[in-house]
Amino acid sequence: MKKRLLILGGTGDAAELAVRASQIADLEVITSLAGCTKQPSTPKTGTVRIGGFGGAAGLAAYLLDRAIDLLIDATHPFAARISFNAVAAAQCQVPHLMLVRPAWEAVEGDRWMEVESHPAAARALSQQSKRVFLTIGRQELAAFAGFDSIWCLMRAIDPPALNTPVPKGKLLLDRGPFTLENERKLLLEYQIDTIVSKNSGGDATYAKIVAARQLGIPVVMVRRPPIPDVEQVADVAGAFSWLIQQL
Repeated sequence: MKKRLLILGGTGDAAELAVRASQIADLEVITSLAGCTKQPSTPKTGTVRIGGFGGAAGLAAYLLDRAIDLLIDATHPFAARISFNAVAAAQCQVPHLMLVRPAWEAVEGDRWMEVESHPAAARALSQQSKRVFLTIGRQELAAFAGFDSIWCLMRAIDPPALNTPVPKGKLLLDRGPFTLENERKLLLEYQIDTIVSKNSGGDATYAKIVAARQLGIPVVMVRRPPIPDVEQVADVAGAFSWLIQQL
């Protein structure tokens, strides 16, 4: 009988892992997406389900009902709730791994102010910024909506929900990866004096950090939330090796 792998997805790493795992004979690959974006980046192979599970209990029930043999959490570093739910669900004795890409680290030339939350990032802007590039996604925009003296360039995959408070400024709908040339052009065209970013890690959106470094623009960097203390790997290759070992 085929074994079943459930990948908690939503990242490019998850999609890449699904493609590689689907090449393994006698392995059925199911990728679950939370459905937070209207046009998610779905893997081109395997089965895809969209929507939440209903918390840890719902995920545990899904693992049992679908006879899942292996679970890999490859969600976004800021999707902490589902990662903790996955730990609780692993009480079903399903082997469980987290794929956690390394966080970005400041290097010489970076002008970072690291903060613990989006409200803290908003407070940091009030003293120094006039034209801000918000690269935090649509769900966190409300934290920055209270400023009259700050203009914001907001970039997200989907527009914010109706009646969501948003800052004064312009919304760009776009999906990475982004090139360094285009990020530099964007920052100069809109005369950006501060960037607000989540520390997502990875290559797809790192160009904005390089562009800020080259142009001397400060970055308010939101640190990652705590994650569960479980077995982890840093890349798709590591997750694939773990998978082979389990099989």
